[in-house]
Amino acid sequence: MSFRRDYITKPIFYWARGVLPTMSDTEREALEAGDVWWDADLFTGNPDWSKLLAIAPAKLTDEEHAFLHGPVDELCNMLDEWKINWEWRDLPPEVWAFIKAKKFFGMIIPKEFGGLGFSPYAHSEVVRKISSRSLTAAVTVMVPNSLGPGELLMRFGTREQQDRWLPRLAAGQDIPCFGLTSPEAGSDAASMIDTGIICKGNFEGRELLGLKLNWHKRYITLGPVSTLLGLAFKAYDPDHLVGSEEELGITVALIPTHLPGVSIGQRHLPAMQVFQNGPNWGRDVFIPLDYIIGGQERLGQGWKMLMTALAAGRGISLPSLSAAGAAYAARTTGAYARIREQFGISISKFEGIEEPLARIAGTAYLLDAARRLTCAALNEGHHPAVISGIMKLHATERMRIAIDDAMDIHGGKAVIDGPQNYLGGLYRSVPVGITVEGANILTRNLIVFGQGAIRAHPYLLQEMNALGETDRDKGLTAFDTAFWKHVGHSFATMFRAWGRSWSFGLFAPAPDAGEATEFYRQLSRYSSAFALCADMALLTLGGALKRKEMLSARFGDILSELYLLSAALKRWQDEGRQKEDLPALEWCMASGFKTIENRFAEILANLPNRFVGWMLKFLIQPFGARVTGPSDRMVHLCAQLVLSPSAARDRLTPDLAFVEDDGGIARLEKAFRLVTEADDAAKQLRAARLNDWREGVKKGVITEADGEKLAAAHDAVAKVIEVDDFAPEALSPIYKKTADVHQFFQELGEQRAAS
Repeated sequence: MSFRRDYITKPIFYWARGVLPTMSDTEREALEAGDVWWDADLFTGNPDWSKLLAIAPAKLTDEEHAFLHGPVDELCNMLDEWKINWEWRDLPPEVWAFIKAKKFFGMIIPKEFGGLGFSPYAHSEVVRKISSRSLTAAVTVMVPNSLGPGELLMRFGTREQQDRWLPRLAAGQDIPCFGLTSPEAGSDAASMIDTGIICKGNFEGRELLGLKLNWHKRYITLGPVSTLLGLAFKAYDPDHLVGSEEELGITVALIPTHLPGVSIGQRHLPAMQVFQNGPNWGRDVFIPLDYIIGGQERLGQGWKMLMTALAAGRGISLPSLSAAGAAYAARTTGAYARIREQFGISISKFEGIEEPLARIAGTAYLLDAARRLTCAALNEGHHPAVISGIMKLHATERMRIAIDDAMDIHGGKAVIDGPQNYLGGLYRSVPVGITVEGANILTRNLIVFGQGAIRAHPYLLQEMNALGETDRDKGLTAFDTAFWKHVGHSFATMFRAWGRSWSFGLFAPAPDAGEATEFYRQLSRYSSAFALCADMALLTLGGALKRKEMLSARFGDILSELYLLSAALKRWQDEGRQKEDLPALEWCMASGFKTIENRFAEILANLPNRFVGWMLKFLIQPFGARVTGPSDRMVHLCAQLVLSPSAARDRLTPDLAFVEDDGGIARLEKAFRLVTEADDAAKQLRAARLNDWREGVKKGVITEADGEKLAAAHDAVAKVIEVDDFAPEALSPIYKKTADVHQFFQELGEQRAAS
């Protein structure tokens, strides 16, 4: 008998069992999905930086590199986003055929099943590059390689199912989609009313034990063209044909869309983006039990299967698209700001332009750093559920900010639509990424910290499992072990956080990382403060913390910043500590530290237990939030990264798909090159107070060759500044009856006057 267990721990154990909130099956399965990784180190309050720096950077194999610069480049050359969106309203047939022929739908499917067998990083790089050319094509390619039948079959399918379906998916013989979202349920899958009743029925002339399905799904990407539907539904066994349970839980199955009772709806138009998306229904659709992914033994395991697959997919597709969007905004907006003049000077010289430019450049650096680090984890076989949630949330949110900034700097150039507008489509698409795979509001307020606190904390999940143990004696023993380890950890964290906070991180651990060493110290400081505050919030609020969504969101923001900033430091190290890139890293750190300190201040001001709030303030933030964000000098230096051709600019915006045609991007790149080449001549003219290059040549201020450079640059800039216009009849059928619009309105006025 243990005195501590029976006389000290036991009352705490029974008290905790009484206050622990009940956990739904879907909540438990979501918590158990995937695994933890660097997020667990951050939650300890004492991250081991050598572990982070030892992670092998994500790299492409020779085969993957050849695909990226072969079929992917070829695909990008086939795409015209203006025509896709406004003329064809779809990818043209030859593009669909090319995507299938080159196995874009089978990137993640192993070679033994006819797929390409690419790594998560290769998948990410392909999506990223296509995204910089056409969002419609990118979404079309990424969905079959993300959450869908292919991923689920590879992880959970029977060998017979894999042999039957994966080769067809890899070859594009079947186009997949996945039906999860119901009109009644939205993000709350537990509320879906789609059902599968176990019964006997006829299937292809045979009487079998199977499922009679009824469902209504919407927002299903590739749904309108799908031939193989992955379906999530609730399974029931009212006649106990497979067991004693009646309600079996969420299940996933494969539904060939040609089966009787399947109805494919008309297309949605999501934010004027024309990737295939729409609703579908099933009315008394009968399938055999072996159409359940994984077979009969996977009945009721669908939610856990989905969450496990999502733990990987959320870390690849949308973060790749978002990183591409931020890099695209950095490259185009930097070039446009450099060539566009107002009041006789380049607008890039205005501090009001430098601030959003720096924000775009810093965001591009940060998002791609986080994308690469997450892909490195996935390459090693991890499925980090919390980190995937962080990536989806912050990649799409920060892309939104970057694109808004880009639109502001471009002004009317990005507002007037047409083939020469290279930003408008991206701007319209932003809400789509933010909404899908779980709305960002839900992810920020409930998932990042709510799931992270339980999964990534060193002891909390052990304690919860012990409290939920049906054998109370066994549960008490397990709780006793975990609880006292937790207590020791909390005291160590308290003294660590106190010392590091009061010394401003002076003695916090950090690797020898040159000019970045101080940043590691500050992250060590903030990590210990985060671990302490999280423990105190969990101790004082318990299960009520789940309902304190604003507090949970702030904790999630701190955890997210710790991860993203870790990724930026890892990128800096992996790329050889490039001196020219330091302004981007410094901008990321200053911005992130400001967010972290502000969130701490908000948490401490709003903890319901005011004594704990005051105590924590004394320990970790006695002087309040002191970081004010990037300095003006830092903003200036970061903005300069995208304003001139350089290796730093290329590292910030690598491998974007710029097609050499006469479109908007090609014109912009040409003008940027010519303006920067003619910069010296332009400075000589300004110094001589001359505006006309011809006069400068005549007076000997510049050479004839310099004058020709200036003339070429001027013409190129004029082409970039141009915006599209359209004949009235090209935009509206109203005008097709008459070629003279003025006559049309005159006749209309006369008709009204007469009436």
